[in-house]
Amino acid sequence: MSDDKPVSGEQQSKAGTPAGPQPEELRFFGTTWVDHSGAYGLRRLGVAVGSLAAAVASCLVLRFAYEGLAIANVGGFVNALVVVMFAVCSAIAFRRTWDGFVRRPADPAREEALRSLKAIGFIGSLLAYFVRSLTEAPGERLLRAEYEEAVTRWEKRRSGRPSTRKKPKRR
Repeated sequence: MSDDKPVSGEQQSKAGTPAGPQPEELRFFGTTWVDHSGAYGLRRLGVAVGSLAAAVASCLVLRFAYEGLAIANVGGFVNALVVVMFAVCSAIAFRRTWDGFVRRPADPAREEALRSLKAIGFIGSLLAYFVRSLTEAPGERLLRAEYEEAVTRWEKRRSGRPSTRKKPKRR
């Protein structure tokens, strides 16, 4: 899919690979987030519907699990504890997932330690994915900022080389 990359023909190197920084791929979107090509709108709609459907299905599965606890007659304290645990874990997972769309984690080791908590609160992660996909591809803003910064740095470095400067036309 070389047509998805926003690189002109003059920036192609001799080997056929584009020169300069390349955009990072997003899950479900590839590099179409750069110029919103390749049915980008339909993909966003599909991601939104899919994540919402997965969240609803997950809630139904958790409801069956809760009913299993009620049938087992484990008591009101355990039932309340399970509900509170899933609610808190979902809220934390939502916030962490939402923050991950805006900036890279400051401490990747801490983010890795919270992976199990985010797995328990998977409904929060799915809802964050749904809400973000209503406005953009989840993570697009972060990758766009990083990509544009990399292109700007590359252009500055490239323009400083005498071999890449345009020669003045002689009349």
